[in-house]
Amino acid sequence: MYYTLVLLVHILVCLFLIVVVLLQSGKAADLAGAFGGMGSQTAFGPRGSATLLSKATTVSAVLFMITSLSLSIMATRNAGLGSSVLETAPAPATAPASKSTPVPLQVPGQKSAPANVQTLPLPVPSPVSPAPKR
Repeated sequence: MYYTLVLLVHILVCLFLIVVVLLQSGKAADLAGAFGGMGSQTAFGPRGSATLLSKATTVSAVLFMITSLSLSIMATRNAGLGSSVLETAPAPATAPASKSTPVPLQVPGQKSAPANVQTLPLPVPSPVSPAPKR
């Protein structure tokens, strides 16, 4: 409910900001600006009083930032509410554990293990059936 309301306000502020910025004239739009003159000796050009369009631009830019931050916060709060694919997948069937049987180790180049060497018991993995396809 609030997300839709803030989104609607955000879209209206965006459109208003576009119109207000396009209606403004540039700072060097007078005759002196056409020939490269600044019209004043200040570092950044002449600074006139704030017009209605510049005040509207400032207000709409602030509203744009506030609605942008609000939308991003609302989107991240609602992001974790969905279900995951891993949560809905069935648990894989596991085979019962088998006893480990001793397997003699074969060294490459050796024909057979000597009689006085003890063999180490190694676990033999049991085959696992593949998961059913959907």
